[in-house]
Amino acid sequence: MSAEARRILVLGGAGQLAWELRRSLASLGQVIAAGRRSATHAVDLEHPETILPLVEAVRPDWIVNAAAYTAVDRAEQEPERARAVNGVAPGLLAEAAGRVGAQLVHYSTDYVFDGRAGRPYLEDDPAYPLGVYGASKLDGEAAVARAGCDWLILRTAWLYGARGGNFMRTLRRLARERAELRVVADQVGAPTWARHVAEATAQMLARLGDDRAAWHRHCGVYHLSAAGETTWHGFAEAIVAHQRRHEELPCRAVTAIATADYPTPARRPACSLLDNGKLARAFGIRLPDWRVGLAQVQEELDAGEE
Repeated sequence: MSAEARRILVLGGAGQLAWELRRSLASLGQVIAAGRRSATHAVDLEHPETILPLVEAVRPDWIVNAAAYTAVDRAEQEPERARAVNGVAPGLLAEAAGRVGAQLVHYSTDYVFDGRAGRPYLEDDPAYPLGVYGASKLDGEAAVARAGCDWLILRTAWLYGARGGNFMRTLRRLARERAELRVVADQVGAPTWARHVAEATAQMLARLGDDRAAWHRHCGVYHLSAAGETTWHGFAEAIVAHQRRHEELPCRAVTAIATADYPTPARRPACSLLDNGKLARAFGIRLPDWRVGLAQVQEELDAGEE
């Protein structure tokens, strides 16, 4: 199928990953963006009755689901909302994809693990989520796998970008407002730029194309995160250090604290590192070190795109 004829349905509205996907996938087909506020392709994953009519109206060749309930702490007070969006809706999307002959790409999270492994997690490691958010995302993975369509589940971690609410944007703002930032230093992960995830997704889809046999062979869960590792404190220090080279900041110290010193309603994994070897073997894709993505996105923001 030619790129002109292919239709790609991207869910996630104006979210940080959906925004990047709409650009990275543009060369592979006609991208149709859907979200709660879309004037032409509205869908609300909290309301399952909106899913199948959208898919049947668009009749996409690929569905890329970047929509999610991501308020990790609020999920503890709103478990039904989290489960509806993260646990139930992905399965309904996968069923709808099967009805129209589409393939589905769905994103999941390091939060399906409890963080106690002490090493990067493999795709088939046992999942033990610590809270409602992680449990709801794990339910979504299972629902997609049961539905019967061709699918890819891409687990990523510590996602951030130039748009939307995320750690990097929050830190940049706070560094302009406060003399000291206190940041957790005993949780380990790899901050992953949303654009790198979108670009890797585009590479995977370009390789699979419309070859149903290839989709069947590659169907499964893949880890997709930046190389390297750091802590939230190390991530914060790198963000502020870059800012200091470009502007005067009131922030004079980024202080390391323990998780116990910053209690939250939801528990976080102590280690969120993901092993990306399966992705590299199957598709030849490895994301660059997290510092590379951070430097690139902050340069964009410094140029006035924030």
